[in-house]
Amino acid sequence: MKVATWNINGIRTFRCQMKKTLDALDADIICVQETKVTRDLLDERTAIVDGYNSYFSFSRGRSGYSGVATYCKDSATPFAAEEGLTGLLTNHEGAIGCYGNHSEFTDEDLQLLDKEGRAVITQHRVRCSDNIQYSTVTVINVYCPRADPEKPERKQFKLHFYQLLQSRAEAILKKGSHVIVLGDVNTSHRPIDHCDPNEIDDFEDNPGRKWLNSFLRDEKASESTDFLHGGQFVDTFRYFHPTRTGAFTCWSTLTGARQTNYGTRIDYIFADYQLAKEQFTEADIMPEVEGSDHCPVWGALRCSLLPSSKPPPLSTCYLPEFAGKQQKLSRFLVKVDQKSRDALPGSQEEGERRENINTPAAGNVSATKRIMSIESAVPKTKKAKTVKASSKPQGDLLAFFKPKNEKQLGLSEVRSPQSSLKAPPIGDGLFKPDCSELVHHVLPQMDNTSATQDKQEKTQAEDFGTQTTNPHGSKGASLLFWKSVLHGPPPPPACKVHGEPCVLRTVKKDGPNMGRQFFVCARPQGHAANPEARCNFFAWVDRRK
Repeated sequence: MKVATWNINGIRTFRCQMKKTLDALDADIICVQETKVTRDLLDERTAIVDGYNSYFSFSRGRSGYSGVATYCKDSATPFAAEEGLTGLLTNHEGAIGCYGNHSEFTDEDLQLLDKEGRAVITQHRVRCSDNIQYSTVTVINVYCPRADPEKPERKQFKLHFYQLLQSRAEAILKKGSHVIVLGDVNTSHRPIDHCDPNEIDDFEDNPGRKWLNSFLRDEKASESTDFLHGGQFVDTFRYFHPTRTGAFTCWSTLTGARQTNYGTRIDYIFADYQLAKEQFTEADIMPEVEGSDHCPVWGALRCSLLPSSKPPPLSTCYLPEFAGKQQKLSRFLVKVDQKSRDALPGSQEEGERRENINTPAAGNVSATKRIMSIESAVPKTKKAKTVKASSKPQGDLLAFFKPKNEKQLGLSEVRSPQSSLKAPPIGDGLFKPDCSELVHHVLPQMDNTSATQDKQEKTQAEDFGTQTTNPHGSKGASLLFWKSVLHGPPPPPACKVHGEPCVLRTVKKDGPNMGRQFFVCARPQGHAANPEARCNFFAWVDRRK
């Protein structure tokens, strides 16, 4: 049996290669996080994959945010599956139950904790090599919230989610099932899991790390597989690799930190102590696999899976839109709570500043050869807007700086030699009059007008202090005019350490410097001792220039 977890940072990126991606991970149960898809956007190629059955949890209230999914091979079909941790989203047979103690939470707390689509639970039958009878393994796929430093209430939300997750996992374990908790936990546990923990104030006092200390068992020694005290679960990677450094699973794409291995380990496979000790044979990370700002993590067990004869009701194969059943139009017209939409935070791509992005690398690790090629689907371009025949063409800005000339006449202001009245519009939408005489009369005047315009534009360009070199006249004047009005980005300075051109950045964080531009070294972010990483060059762009 093999399980894998991966924060894919958007499942629609892989929809054309979904089966290829799943097959390349080579696992029986594959859990993905941050799918960023809601049910109305879920397409059949993503939901129904040949050889797999899938189970999704969607964010309620915000599209393109959060979300998790579990894909099981047909040979690993679960006999029960559930969405969420509270039980409030479960109204079908095949539920898992064992919800734990909710006395510390209000009803509103429980609803909010499951509203963002952060958990899918599947339960499987397994047979161990030394046991004829089967037992059960419950796989809890989670995408834990990040603590947004700009929103203090999200820190409390994150801790509530941790508490609810632990309560549910321990309740299932107490009922007699083995438990695997895997996914993006959004907290690096120990200093060895962080590039530069010394740069973080009160590293050990972080509430997320304190929770991990209570959830996981502590090691007796660095090379031992026995535990003295702590929780009931084991970090399987550290169980097999207690002293490995530089083992990170998340890097900032904004600073190119993956090139210098400037990241953190926040993706885990936790297992109850007995299962880890008796059935797990290996666990590791896959930093060579690209396609996201995270990399996959996998674990292997010696027990074998016993598939259910049919998927449980939560499976996407039963959704009416994929099962060929007709639906009412009102099914798709779901009202979204605007307050909930505004209250939800940004995605992981923005980063958990202190833990997942602003973290130096522990050494220079060169990029390894990719073992899996994942092609991104090309987004469909928006349909070009059609221009109505009756709409007026957009004019040249230079025309607004010129005196109006009686000879510059358009089709809408054609004057006959004998009359000062405007010509009627060409066609009224119902009839198409014969315009041959009108065209015959207007074309010579338009030719003269074009010549006059070229001459005037050349004179106008001279008035602006420029010289027209374009043989077409008007184009050259327009180009020179825009160059005299608009200024491009300032030339980049060279950083002091490498002597290389810097890159231009813009402050996007709210505050007095919002929108202000600055230059930094163009190299990827990394540890200060790494010569291949970017230097500390910084320079504001002078607004007066």
